[in-house]
Amino acid sequence: MVTLASINGGCIDLHTIDWAIIVAFFVVVIGIGVWASRSAGKSSSEFFLGGRGMPWWLLGVSMVACTFSADTPNLVADLVRTGGVANNWCWWAFLITGMVTVFIYAKLWRRSGVMTDLEFYELRYGGKPASFLRGFRSIYLGMFFNVLIMATVTLAIIKYGTLMFDGVEKWECVLYGSIGVVIYATLGGIKGCIWADFFQYGIAMFGAIYTGIVAVGEAGKAAGIKAVAAGQITADKLADFTANYSVADLLKESNVVDKINPMPDFSDWTQIIPLLIIPIAVQWWAVWYPGAEPGGGGYIAQRMLAAKDEKNAVGATLFFNFMHYAIRPWPWIIVALASLVCFPMDSKEVQSQAKQRLATAEFQQQATTAAKYEQIPKAERTPEQQRLIRDVITVQLQAKRASSIGDSFKHIEDQTVIAQDIAYPAMVSRLKPGFLGLVIASIIAAYMSTIGTHLNWGSSYAVNDFFKRFVKKDATEKQMVAAGRVCTVVLMVLAGTLACLLKSAGDAFQILLLSGAGSGAIYLLRWFWWRINAWTEIVAMVVATIVAIVLVIIENQTNIDLSYKAIDHNTMNLLIAVFITTITWIVTTLVTKPESTETLRRFYRQCQPGGPGWKKVIDEAVAEGDMIDGEEHGKAWEVPLEILCVFVGCVFVYCSLFAIGSFVYGNIGQGVILSIFAIAATTFLFKIWGKLHTHDAK
Repeated sequence: MVTLASINGGCIDLHTIDWAIIVAFFVVVIGIGVWASRSAGKSSSEFFLGGRGMPWWLLGVSMVACTFSADTPNLVADLVRTGGVANNWCWWAFLITGMVTVFIYAKLWRRSGVMTDLEFYELRYGGKPASFLRGFRSIYLGMFFNVLIMATVTLAIIKYGTLMFDGVEKWECVLYGSIGVVIYATLGGIKGCIWADFFQYGIAMFGAIYTGIVAVGEAGKAAGIKAVAAGQITADKLADFTANYSVADLLKESNVVDKINPMPDFSDWTQIIPLLIIPIAVQWWAVWYPGAEPGGGGYIAQRMLAAKDEKNAVGATLFFNFMHYAIRPWPWIIVALASLVCFPMDSKEVQSQAKQRLATAEFQQQATTAAKYEQIPKAERTPEQQRLIRDVITVQLQAKRASSIGDSFKHIEDQTVIAQDIAYPAMVSRLKPGFLGLVIASIIAAYMSTIGTHLNWGSSYAVNDFFKRFVKKDATEKQMVAAGRVCTVVLMVLAGTLACLLKSAGDAFQILLLSGAGSGAIYLLRWFWWRINAWTEIVAMVVATIVAIVLVIIENQTNIDLSYKAIDHNTMNLLIAVFITTITWIVTTLVTKPESTETLRRFYRQCQPGGPGWKKVIDEAVAEGDMIDGEEHGKAWEVPLEILCVFVGCVFVYCSLFAIGSFVYGNIGQGVILSIFAIAATTFLFKIWGKLHTHDAK
């Protein structure tokens, strides 16, 4: 009899065609770097911003390619398997942040004319506090934070490699995955990264869609075998059952049906508050996170600054948000749902029993003995030793409800590698020769596009905001480009080394996430309220970090439970951090001196944000004959109209997201209705957008 385990895969063998596709992929991306190097070395502006002449469509694809990381499908698989499709609201809510950036802040960033968003500090603020902010954050974000992000992304590549290939070392996964991106990012700068992103995104998206199609078929095979075992169909009907298996059949599976709803259960406040209300009411404006910064920032700001003009900056971010939130999620979601059939989660009863066993002294002794046996080469172990190792690993995985994945990849003895997120690469391992090579290339492409952006973004901070600003103020353009290339390599070495040592980002990453909680409102308001100063940001940064560390220590080192009714401890941590940090920076703003008149007028003259928050500064300037409003003088403030665009833009993208989901699920009528709403919102949006004032390239 055919058993489920017999088709569940394990380590894979690449055929000649697979290797040919992967090699061809590397040749193309390295060739892009060589081509881009002809212009990238001319100046720091070319190396970090592509000469500020990039079109919207290219920048938009680059933005979405960067966020199409190798670890993102794994994250979605984890979210769907553990909490259902509705769990994705933890990042879908950031669409509001994105739309605010599109219609309010994109043109302001392009208008600022800075090379990095950190250079903005010395445009908006003045004196030593502004210099400190720029210098400190160039190291904190460009080196420490950036390296940690790249290490966690690289950890995903390590998981793919160790899952699919028996005997591959962690350092080999890092080396093979990063060598291409280091070459093109070092040679071609931002232009090399952007054009490589354009090529890589097409491959990555095709790979995701094809993996989704294959995943449904694999779920059909697994479901068919179960049906034969249960006597529901005869063995001779298995082939027909598998051939006719569809997404509709997948959605009816007992362990899938409860997870397909993209909206949380509105009758359950324990779902609605953390999944929907908090993200939409608080998270989008209060939390700073790379790629979804309130008001834009980081590599998103870098792309906006590289645009040829304000219209292209706005167009790029709008295209990015549509592709990021509406188009991309569904292939990943389908793979995650299919994985629940191919690799079912352990029941909660089994998990509870496993956790109880983990706590016993007997198991601790067995685990210690098994760890010693793992040091012995596999070929030299006795059957009893190997059996004990597998028994220990199985219990550890049952505690994570992931033993079915572990049983299918028994060559992996490091149980920390296997978790719910590994279900995505586990499904990839089912692909056939040729397509397997293409999808592996797509995973590498997703990894490279993210790492390439982070390398160039991090080196731009290190060179423009630290080296040029504080170390060698008279650095030539040639020296800055050379420093950028050296920094690119150094960042990759640091990230790769950390990734090999990393088992989980754990507490450190949680601290980093919480450390931005409460500061997001500053990034929104600093453009429109003259009273915010450098001390506002310094105090917010310090207090948020301290609060984050304290909250994580309380959670991990004490028995204090900060959860309350429908608010889980993570959500409560976020709310506490936001409240304390927000109160602190508001008080700081009101009790410290404002920036100098010269600094405020210089910023306003350059960026022209407008609005009642600058009335005092404008009135004083006009009274002195200084028309800092420039060509904007006398024009209506556009932010109210821009906020309407934000709302309509969100309707457009969310309707598109759920329309696509409806078609995927087979709900054609619902999909048509949502599509009509999306089209109507798009038409209205572009009509409003046409009334907004943007500057063309000069």
